[in-house]
Amino acid sequence: METKNALAALAALAQDSRLAVFRLLVQAGPDNGVPASKIAETLGIPPSSLSFHLKELTHAELVIPRQEGRFVIYTAQFNTMNALMAFLTENCCSGQHCETTACDHSCEVEALST
Repeated sequence: METKNALAALAALAQDSRLAVFRLLVQAGPDNGVPASKIAETLGIPPSSLSFHLKELTHAELVIPRQEGRFVIYTAQFNTMNALMAFLTENCCSGQHCETTACDHSCEVEALST
């Protein structure tokens, strides 16, 4: 992931409603998605505001809309999410491979103590 794409994704997620929408879509999974009306109902976001937030998440390539009849279904883009996580942790542990899937950051403790 390029820095400009990471910045766009982070900027899109740096807002309460958009973060809540993205987390809801991640919870729904990559194969399901959630209709815009259900997102609004679940999170208590007015449809006009939700439209703006979904547009921002779509432009950052964090969600993708698809038309199903008269409904627009939104799905989290797991490829973008995983690329962002890889970008953020690229230099974790001084570039060494972490032993666990979730780095325990013991490398930070060692680096600070020396």
